[in-house]
Amino acid sequence: MESEVPFEQLDSLPKWSWLVKPCERYKEELSECRSIKRKFHQYYIHGETKDCSQWKADYKNCLDYRKNKNIDALSSVIDSEKVRCRERLSGHYKNTVWEKRESPPDDWSSPLPEENLHKDDISFLAMKAKELKEGKVQEEWTSICTIS
Repeated sequence: MESEVPFEQLDSLPKWSWLVKPCERYKEELSECRSIKRKFHQYYIHGETKDCSQWKADYKNCLDYRKNKNIDALSSVIDSEKVRCRERLSGHYKNTVWEKRESPPDDWSSPLPEENLHKDDISFLAMKAKELKEGKVQEEWTSICTIS
């Protein structure tokens, strides 16, 4: 994963500094958020257009950190990224349908049932592997597909 903060400097900076993306990513997100296509999408999904000011603030703070090594600006971007992560994972944490487990089931590595063992023999990949072994591979592909 790309980060604005070099790996070597992570020990000397705030704890979650690795979350900060390169500044160009915030600029891309800002322009994407402001685009007409995204505005239509936001209105269709949420019934209103979203506020893009946080992307702008993150971009400015990221640039401030890059140019001036401003730790307050870096901390602001970190806080914003934490909020984004929390929002993105909120559905996972609020899910009450599935029971979360602490470890894998006891039989997770047991052999497959007999009826499933032979399903691979008739798969497309198995047929192509068999053709390769027997030397029946078609060298030239003839295709007339054109995109206009």
